[in-house]
This record gives sequence, structure tokens and C-alpha cells, in this order.
Amino acid sequence: MVWTPLHAKIHRTIKSRHLFKHQERLLVAVSGGQDSLCLIKLLLDLQPKWSWYISIAHCDHRWRDDSQANANHVENLAKNWGVDFYLETAKEPVNSEAAARDWRYQALNAIAQKYNYQYIVTGHIASDRAETLLYNLMRGTGADGLQALTWQRHLSEKVILIRPLLEITRQQTGQFCQDFQLPIWEDSTNQDIKYSRNRIRQELIPYLQTNFNPKVESALAQTAELLQADVEYLEQAAQQLREAATMGSGEWGVGSGDIVKLNRRVLQKAPLALQRRVMRQILLEILPDAPNFDHIAKLTALIIAPNRSQTDPFPGGAIAQVQGDWIIIKET
Repeated sequence: MVWTPLHAKIHRTIKSRHLFKHQERLLVAVSGGQDSLCLIKLLLDLQPKWSWYISIAHCDHRWRDDSQANANHVENLAKNWGVDFYLETAKEPVNSEAAARDWRYQALNAIAQKYNYQYIVTGHIASDRAETLLYNLMRGTGADGLQALTWQRHLSEKVILIRPLLEITRQQTGQFCQDFQLPIWEDSTNQDIKYSRNRIRQELIPYLQTNFNPKVESALAQTAELLQADVEYLEQAAQQLREAATMGSGEWGVGSGDIVKLNRRVLQKAPLALQRRVMRQILLEILPDAPNFDHIAKLTALIIAPNRSQTDPFPGGAIAQVQGDWIIIKET
């Protein structure tokens, strides 16, 4: 085996970030594109050092005429490498980026649970992280959205999603595939600029590289990394504030339709950033979809609002009102 600087970097990353240990069962998501081929090649080369059990999973969204041929290509690679292969094919073609992503994670999670894999490993890279940051920034988001592509997160109680290549750029994975003559399957949809992320990749990033910073992908990925640590800290602090604000609410007489009770006097002492995070945490549990800025703002405003103030209904019908020292969120 040829040991390259990229092998050394990923070996160090897995070790220093404690992404997974020796002898773990890894289910590697392989689309056939350069990033996922780079990932599986690196993991297979590192396998003797870590004693992992590695398998490949492929998800066929059925939104391209060549998707079945693509799946066959990845299956043949798995056979050549001597690893188990799992294929999940969508019953109906998946037509949007968001729907495709959600279906893909559900499919991978189901395979992992059925065949006892604790880790799903994907080939997301620094370039993806930069594109996600720009995409969410233009839609309007806080720090959480800007750092959305993290090193690891739970897909379910027993399955963890791992992204070991977040410090590697698309140029590096392309060069690696070229050096090892890996047979990349070119996905025609990656060139279709009707998809927002492709426009960012094909048009915006090159413009920023040419006119502002040739290393803009790495710079944006680094920003996401810094924000991730900030978000983790703020979420922990907000959880502590939330627990303090709900303390004693059980003894306070309220109606049966009440969902949440928050002590305004406790919340008033906290910085606005933590007040908003507490409200966001609560709304994430109550609303049918993720809360937007307006939802969070109108709930936060009740912290200093006059007694008996109340909000208009949130999506799903819940309202919040002020009763003395308490904010009561209740069903209508």
C-alpha cells in the first residue's frame, strides 16, 4: 500500500477526534463519485491498522436514467474489494435535494440497524461544508445553520453518522482518485444548475475564488469549525438556563392543556443569546417544523411583556401567554 499525506491526515483525524475506535463496524456510504471513492479507499487502506469491519451501502434515488448502472458500478467495486454491499432503491423517484437527503439518511440508518453497524461514514468534505454555510447564510440562519455539517451526529439512538473528510477539499479528493486510478462515476445531476447547491458549486465558489480568496473553501470550512464549538457551548448553557427556568413549575397550579411553563424572572437575568436558544429548544419540540426567527422572537418578547400578554397561534395551534412571573405555552 502507498502511504500518502492524505492517509496520514485521515489517520490522525480519526485518532485525535475520537471518531471511531479499533474493531468497529463501519457502513460506508458510496455514491461512486470522487469524494466517496476517496473515502472508501482511505478506510480500506487504514483497515489493517484499525481492524475495522467495513461494508458499502449505496442509495439509488431513481432520478437519473443511469442510476441502476451507477448502483451496479458501486456493487462491482465492493466485490472487487471483497466487502459486503447493501443497496437501497427508492420506491418512487426522489425529486428534490432535501427529500433526497432525508430519504438517503433514513435508508442508511435502516441498513445500519438491520445489520448491526454503529457507524455510518460519509464522504462529506470541506467543500461541502463551505457550500452548506453559504446556502444557509443566504436563506437566513443563525450560527447553528452555518455549522450544520458536523464531524458526527446521531442518526438514531444506536447509529452515529461520521464525516472524517471535513478538512479535505474537492481538489484533493480528485487528485487522490487520479493518483490511484479510481473509477469515478460522473453524476450528470452535479452539473445541473437548477439545483441551488450546484449553482453555489459551479458559479459562486469559483467567483469567490477568483475575486476574493483562492482558498475560500478552506476559509469557510474553518469558520464552520469555529462556529461548531461556539454552538455546542451555547446549547449546553441554554439547556442549563431552561432547566433553571422550569424549576418549580410542577408545583405551580396550571391547566391540563399546558405544555411548558417558564419562569420569566430567571430568564430576564440571562443574555439575549441564551434566551433565544431556550425558546428555540422548546419550539423545536412543539412545532411541526423547525421554528423560524419570527417564532423565536415573539416568544422571547414575552420575557419582558406586560402581564396577560399572549402570542397569536404558532403552527400547530399552540399559544404562549404571560401569567405573572410565568410564560405558559398551551394547546388551543
